[in-house]
Amino acid sequence: MFSLKGKTAVITGGGSGIGKSIAEIFSKQGAVVHIIELNLQSANDTVNGIKKYGEAFSHSCDVSKQLEVKTVFERIGKVDILVNNAGIAHIGKASTTEESDFDKVYQVNVKGAYNCLYAVLPLMQKKGSGVILNTASIASLVGITDRFAYSMSKGAIYAMSMSVARDYMADGIRCNSISPARIHTPFVDGFIAKNYPDNHKEIFEKLSKSQPIGRMGKPEEVAALALYLCSDEAGFITGCDYPIDGGFIKLNN
Repeated sequence: MFSLKGKTAVITGGGSGIGKSIAEIFSKQGAVVHIIELNLQSANDTVNGIKKYGEAFSHSCDVSKQLEVKTVFERIGKVDILVNNAGIAHIGKASTTEESDFDKVYQVNVKGAYNCLYAVLPLMQKKGSGVILNTASIASLVGITDRFAYSMSKGAIYAMSMSVARDYMADGIRCNSISPARIHTPFVDGFIAKNYPDNHKEIFEKLSKSQPIGRMGKPEEVAALALYLCSDEAGFITGCDYPIDGGFIKLNN
């Protein structure tokens, strides 16, 4: 089950965290994996780690630049699966978020996803099939303190996912999104180290327990959900968002 043999998958932001875990499990399941990353070294690290499973390639690309994105997708050619995972975070309320920070989050998280959709959809239409999975967030579904710009961007991801699912259903293209809660990635460790250097353990514990299940999620748990949604076994699923949140949305009273 869940074989991706013979399929080509493109994963943005696949150099670390959730994207890296998705790249690994897709490769194990037989996909030819292409990593699109701003940081080529991290992309190469992922590729070197999964080449033992099959073919894998890295591409240096700023997803906010449409010409760069189109050039990469034209080079890849055949795409069966796109995982729009690249993104950045920002801390701030509406009144404390500077215009430059708002624009930066929009450019990467929203326009970056759009640019990849714009480039890949004609390729999928041409062959009459395709699967798109966009990484949203629980922040697209509930209010998260001090995450105004980030929440805006992930709300856009959710809405774009539903729109693409509706517009391209007749072309044999499925589109869904996933909405993780806090996942333990190098980004989280870096955030704590930078902002709370004197009480790292206490903050880590506090963030972990903000999920009712009592811990952060693991990147490989998100990757397993991504594998299912991008596999043929999920062929009847489109236009859906899947929270993976340790009970955060429904059970966090």
